[in-house]
Amino acid sequence: MKTPSLGIVSILAASIIWGLSGLFYKALAHVPPMEVLAHRTLWSLLFFGVILAFRGRFGAVFAALKSARTVAYLAIAAVMISLNWGGYITSIQFNYALEASLGYYFFPLMVVLLAALLLGERFSTGQGLALVLMGLAVATLTFGLGAPPWIALFLASTFGIYALIKKQVNAGPMVSVFIEVLLLSPLAAVWLFGAHSYGWSTVARPSGWFGANMQDTVLLILTGPMTAGPLILFSYAAQKVRLSTVGLTQYLNPTLQFGVAALIFSEPVTRWHAIALPLIWAALALYYIETKRREASAPTPPRGD
Repeated sequence: MKTPSLGIVSILAASIIWGLSGLFYKALAHVPPMEVLAHRTLWSLLFFGVILAFRGRFGAVFAALKSARTVAYLAIAAVMISLNWGGYITSIQFNYALEASLGYYFFPLMVVLLAALLLGERFSTGQGLALVLMGLAVATLTFGLGAPPWIALFLASTFGIYALIKKQVNAGPMVSVFIEVLLLSPLAAVWLFGAHSYGWSTVARPSGWFGANMQDTVLLILTGPMTAGPLILFSYAAQKVRLSTVGLTQYLNPTLQFGVAALIFSEPVTRWHAIALPLIWAALALYYIETKRREASAPTPPRGD
């Protein structure tokens, strides 16, 4: 198979895994979100560590850690991705998967908005129209459902800030995520110690869920590969295919999330969702067209790991 074809297969595989990840975390719905998040952090650290060791990339890790600026940025990024992971896990457990999927539809446009607000970047006319359509979608859901889609906005914002911070970091995706989970790992270890020793997570099981039975133990371990695997596939694809292609296939992720929430979890799709979704899709179409235009005028090669 040719390299571009492998790249497309890789990005599709990553998007499908992310899109169906709700099924995985739903199987852990009885385990408190903080406990799942702590396990996800520690097992991701181990999994990324093995991959980086195999590839001989720990030199890049040590080089990044020598820069106080890089560590400071990655510490903030670690907080953002932890909030995002925790928010997503919680939304799945408490039956807000439908709203969570909207957050990942909002994400690319949230990056544009945050870049304008926080970094003073100017957006194009096409991006401005896309932001207006996204605003109309949010207003529609707010009016129809009686409250803003807070979960979607939270997930889009935390992931958007995370993406902006990562643009300031001169390190590959796997190296930077390894450092992020490395920084978070002491907190995760302390939480799991408290969960297993003092029942911090829940009084229902004061000894923690890891080791309670084979299924839960295996699923908690798999939170590492579930986190690292798609990122490795995505990183490979980003080096082999055009950025606009990567961006377009990523919309498969929230579409699958929405389908899982509606068809498998049976979360209600209201008429307000039916009005908001075309607005969101139109906004994303404008965003994609603008991305293609910019890519054609000033292509930027993706940075590898």
